[in-house]
Amino acid sequence: MSTLLHDLILNSAHLHPEREALACQDVRLNYRTLANLVKEVAGGLLALGLGRSERVAVYLEKRIETITALFGTSAAGGVFVPVNPVLRPPQVAHILKDCNVRILVTSADRLDSLTEVLKECHDLHTVLVVGDRLPAPLPEATWRPLSWKEATTGHGFSGHRVINADMAAILYTSGSTGRPKGVVLSHLNMVTGAHSVAEYLRIHAEDRLLAVLPLSFDYGLNQLTTAFLTGACAVLMNYLLPVDIVRVMARERITGLAAVPPLWIQLAQAPWTPEATQHLRYFTNSGGAMPRAILDRLRALFPSAQPYLMYGLTEAFRSTFLPPEEVDRRPDSMGKAIPNAEILVVREDGSPCAPHEPGELVHRGVLVSLGYWNDPEKTAERFKPVPGQRQALPLTEMAVWSGDTVRRDEEGFLYFVSRRDEMIKTSGYRVSPTELEEVVYSTRLVGEAVALGVPHATLGQAIVLMVTAPADNPSLDVTTLMAECRRLLPNYMVPAEIRVHPEPSLPRNPNGKIDRKLLASQLANG
Repeated sequence: MSTLLHDLILNSAHLHPEREALACQDVRLNYRTLANLVKEVAGGLLALGLGRSERVAVYLEKRIETITALFGTSAAGGVFVPVNPVLRPPQVAHILKDCNVRILVTSADRLDSLTEVLKECHDLHTVLVVGDRLPAPLPEATWRPLSWKEATTGHGFSGHRVINADMAAILYTSGSTGRPKGVVLSHLNMVTGAHSVAEYLRIHAEDRLLAVLPLSFDYGLNQLTTAFLTGACAVLMNYLLPVDIVRVMARERITGLAAVPPLWIQLAQAPWTPEATQHLRYFTNSGGAMPRAILDRLRALFPSAQPYLMYGLTEAFRSTFLPPEEVDRRPDSMGKAIPNAEILVVREDGSPCAPHEPGELVHRGVLVSLGYWNDPEKTAERFKPVPGQRQALPLTEMAVWSGDTVRRDEEGFLYFVSRRDEMIKTSGYRVSPTELEEVVYSTRLVGEAVALGVPHATLGQAIVLMVTAPADNPSLDVTTLMAECRRLLPNYMVPAEIRVHPEPSLPRNPNGKIDRKLLASQLANG
């Protein structure tokens, strides 16, 4: 039985070694080969001195080495940190410093862009460089660059002893304030999550899952874990255009496709062919509500595929799903709890809400993560005791309090109402306004800045940046500011529009803080 994350691959290699496990463009690996590569990578990391539960960051696009680095770290007894490849150097440096990364796996081109910021990463001792080019070591660097191939081959495999309660991964997600937070996931979290999702999606060894979402998302990473658990094949794809997904769907005979609403909106408008849809058995949506018209269009495009509408949060992996047979009856529902989870809807005092009474969604069970890395304050805000726990139980069970307001009908089906925090959900990403504003302030081109989300037909929300001119330069150059945003921010965080507020300062609320609600209302009213 798979109890540790890397066991998903090793056990499938034992059961059906010749079955195709991984496809990436023209490269095909069966489970035996993939398992051997994972063991070699684990041995190489151990030879480099990786200690138990030390962090290995992987800053790469989706490729074979990305997968073997992630699962090889797990097999070695380390903790992997997948870094979204669209992040810019300042965001990458924050992650590396925040969780004290010891080894970084990246490419030469990406390493070139990180040269300056890596000077701040004092815990980093080795950079494994994937590809044929190895940059020259920098005289002032505290880390050494090594060839991936040379460093990860020819070593024996005997990892640190870990159990399923130990850390396996840290996934970074933007918080409602401040910089991204690292959600710590145990082996038990991830393996149980794979079992739960594979159960209700009925994933089996003949399935071929398209991994098009970033592996730094729990939703994207789950395409790998469910495939490896069941002996299915994961097909890696770095998203380009909707038409490219259509081509890969046809060529690879994809049976399972997962996406977020902005991507589904694009795919609903793509020119699909019968070859691309004939093998599709199911499609899933998470990361936001799917518009009804888009769902109807997709169901018409994929008449043989079952739709699964889901809700989740990185802090507890996945929370709910709507069975396909319920879609016609209640297409706006989030469904009910997934296997091995319980979802509560409670008032502020923790008491249960009545049917149709809005309340906070609370997730309890084995999927609840280990909290935020090195951040007890924010962990205490989100991870709190389960409401209604029996007082006779001396140990307190912790749950994730989502901050999202939902309601439950008489039959137990859940419906999303609103998000309590100020997160901007755009292109399937959750963007922290504060993080974006910090970058804008760092340009010294503005006096004050507020990032707001406004409804958008394809993005979910578009980012509007409201700014004032600095006191020493009343003629704020919006073109220059936008250029700096594009230079310093990943594409999904770049504002769609920058507006200069006519007054020298932004409006304040009674507490003296910038009144975000008033500004959002002004935007909504034109």
